[in-house]
Amino acid sequence: MKLNCDLGEGYGAWKMGQDDLVMPHIDMANVACGFHAGDPHVINETLKLAKQFNTEVGAHPSYPDTLGFGRRSIKCSATEIIDLMLYQIAALDGMAKSQGITISYVKPHGALYNDMMANSDIFEAILEAMNQYYRPLKLMILATADSEDRKMKASSYGVELIFEAFADRRYTTQGALTPRSQKGSVLDRKSTLEQVESLVNNGHVICDTGATIAIQADTICVHGDNEEAIELVEQIRSLCLKK
Repeated sequence: MKLNCDLGEGYGAWKMGQDDLVMPHIDMANVACGFHAGDPHVINETLKLAKQFNTEVGAHPSYPDTLGFGRRSIKCSATEIIDLMLYQIAALDGMAKSQGITISYVKPHGALYNDMMANSDIFEAILEAMNQYYRPLKLMILATADSEDRKMKASSYGVELIFEAFADRRYTTQGALTPRSQKGSVLDRKSTLEQVESLVNNGHVICDTGATIAIQADTICVHGDNEEAIELVEQIRSLCLKK
């Protein structure tokens, strides 16, 4: 099971996360493209780090929301979503090329990711952007209990999907993430490791009711925001390697 992490989310004088410590433990780096975080220098340094550790790189585009870190929904037309996706993907792709890196996938960030999963029109606009890009890229979305409709829709646009699960988030019985505003939506260390073990061994995630549901995930999203998080990523990596 591959591990992915959102990286390159510093901006100017503000450092976010510990990219240099988490990069050795992950397989896929979702690199911010400037609309929620990530200035040109931060992006370039993150790409250098990914190259050093031979980490697969994907674009991590968002709504234009640096003030809210991309966690606020912004009402956009389909055309606006297509354009903001293409702009950010192309920016990261161009910078990656200068490092001799080829990006291979796209994972929307924050509110754009959540809206993509909740709104079929936004999902289609993102697929259209992927279809318009000059070369094929995969799209990372949330693994749910039933993903067949999204698979079929993506296929009609010629887009291959990557399904991810979240190590440290509680799920609803419908297979969605519980809102961050809900108590217990972000798991503690013990619950995170229990969920990862269940996911790796049985393909199940744990719901807010205590029940489990089956999902098919290709990758697990982890976070490296502080020293404790880095230790947790190392433990998650160990669990994945045991399988």
